[in-house]
Amino acid sequence: MAETPVVLERLKSRFGPSIELMSEQGEQISFDIKMEFQLGGTVYVALQNAAMRKEDEVELFRVTGSEDEPELETIEDDEEWELASEAYDDMLFAGDETP
Repeated sequence: MAETPVVLERLKSRFGPSIELMSEQGEQISFDIKMEFQLGGTVYVALQNAAMRKEDEVELFRVTGSEDEPELETIEDDEEWELASEAYDDMLFAGDETP
């Protein structure tokens, strides 16, 4: 049986509704914290910047480190990314009656 994700608010509590991340080109980019959730023993966060908002896309990251010093890691494993993505979609559309 699949694990049920649990919504968290740790990043929003610490940083507010958005965070600044450094791009590979050295630019500061603002991301809205769309949802933070725990799936099994792993915490994930869905972030969205202005360009992604136009396409209704999010970027998923694994949250590691301590609550005082959280770190975001890119999800490299396709299977893990798929699990996190499905959990995010399930929580996002949980109230929808449309199949």
